[in-house]
Amino acid sequence: MSASSAGAVAAAPEEMTGEPRHPEEWWTYAVYTLVALGCIVLAYYQFHAVVLRILAIAAKRRSVRALAYPALFWLGLDSLLIVIRTVLWIIYRPAPAATRENAPRLTIIIPAYNEGAMVLQSIESAATADYPHDRLEILVVDDGSRDDTWSYISQAAKRHPRLVTALRQDRNRGKREALALGFSRARGEILVTIDSDSVIERGALLALSGPFRDQRIGAVAGRVEVYNRRRGIIPRMLQVRYMLSFDMLRATESVYRNVYCCPGALTGLRASAVRQVLERWKNQEFLGSRCTFGEDRAMTNYLLDGGYDTVYQRTAVVHTLVPITYAKLCKMLLRWNRSYVREEIRFTRIVWKRPWRTCGMALFDRAITNFRYPASYCGLALLPVLVMQAPIITLPMMITMVAKSFFRVLYYLRSERSMNFLYGVLYAYYSSIALSWIFPYALATVRSRKWMTR
Repeated sequence: MSASSAGAVAAAPEEMTGEPRHPEEWWTYAVYTLVALGCIVLAYYQFHAVVLRILAIAAKRRSVRALAYPALFWLGLDSLLIVIRTVLWIIYRPAPAATRENAPRLTIIIPAYNEGAMVLQSIESAATADYPHDRLEILVVDDGSRDDTWSYISQAAKRHPRLVTALRQDRNRGKREALALGFSRARGEILVTIDSDSVIERGALLALSGPFRDQRIGAVAGRVEVYNRRRGIIPRMLQVRYMLSFDMLRATESVYRNVYCCPGALTGLRASAVRQVLERWKNQEFLGSRCTFGEDRAMTNYLLDGGYDTVYQRTAVVHTLVPITYAKLCKMLLRWNRSYVREEIRFTRIVWKRPWRTCGMALFDRAITNFRYPASYCGLALLPVLVMQAPIITLPMMITMVAKSFFRVLYYLRSERSMNFLYGVLYAYYSSIALSWIFPYALATVRSRKWMTR
C-alpha cells in the first residue's frame, strides 16, 4: 500500500508508539485473570440472558428457527474458540533473537510504487537497523513509479553505496513482479520483505532472524503497528485492530506453527524455500485470472504446502501507514478479503498435508472463523425479528455485544496500557455498520485483478 493510498502524510518518527511492550508481571497476570473471568461471565450471561430467550422464541415460531439456530451454533463454537485462543496466547513466547555474531546473511527487498519521500524513511530504517552490514544487503525495486520515488531511492543508494542497491522496472508490473525481481537478485540466506510505506524498529532484523535456527521454519511474520495512528479516528481504530490481528491471533497461530498470513509489511522468508516455489507463486492464477495482489498470503500458503512451518515473532516490530479515509479503507479491505477468499480455498487442500496436531487445530479454527460470515448475517436478519417478537431481549443483546467487544480488547491492554482500547470497541460497531458489505462484495468479485490504489 502506498503512502498516497493511505491518504496520509508520513507521521513524524516520534508518533511511533512509545508505550512499553513488556508490561510488569503483575499487570500481565492481572490481564490474564480478567480474560479468564471474562470468558466465564460472558458465557454465563450469554446463555441465560440471550440464548435461552432466543431458544424459547424459536420453539414457538418456526420462522425464527432458520435464523436462530445457525447464529446460536456459531456463538457457542466461537466462545469455545476464544477460550482456546486465549490459552494459546498465554502459552506463546517469541523465539530468542539472533546475535550479531551468529546473524545469517540477509537480503531486504523493498518494492515501491509512487511512494515519494516515505520510501526514503523505509530504506533508512533498514540501513540503520542493528545488523552487521557485512551480512546485509538491501534491494529497493522501483515498480515503474510516475512520481519522484526513484529520486529518493537513488539518494538512499548514494548514501549507502555498499548496502543499498536500486533496481528499476521499465513500467508498473505490480508488487508481485517487483518482489520476484528482488528475490531473483538476492544473495542472502534469509529474505526480508518490507513495504515501502513501513518503518522497522532498530532490533527488528535480529529478532526476525532468530526463529530461522529451526530448519523447519519457512517464514516468520513480524509484528505490525500503525505508523500514523494519531492522524484520525480510523488509524486509531486500526491500531487496536492490528494489535488484535497481528499480535493476538498470530501469536496463537504460532503456537501450532501455522501462521496463515505472513504480512508483506515485515516478513522473513527462507531463501531456499522461496526458490522452490518462486515460479509458481509469480505466475499464480485463480479461476483463470492472474493473481496480482495478496502475494504475502499466497507465499505463506506455498511454503505451508511445501512442508515448512510459519511462525510469529512479537519482538520484530514494523510501523506501517494505514488509510485515514473511509474510501481508502474500503479499497484496502476489498483487496484483503478477495485474497482471503482465494487463499482460504487453497488452504483447504493444503491443511491435510500438515502434521496431525496442526491439521486438527487449523481445521477447527478455519471452520469456525469462516462460518462467522453466514452466521453473522443470520444474526443481523434475526435481530429485528427478535425485537418485534420480544422487545425485552434488546437490552441483554446490546449488553452482550458491548461486553464481547470490551472483552476482546483486553488482549490489547496486555501490550499497551492506555485508553486507546476504547477505539477497539468503537471499531467493532463501525465495522458492523459501515464495513459489513465488503466481504459479500469481495466474494462476488473475487476474480478482480484491480489493486485500486495504483
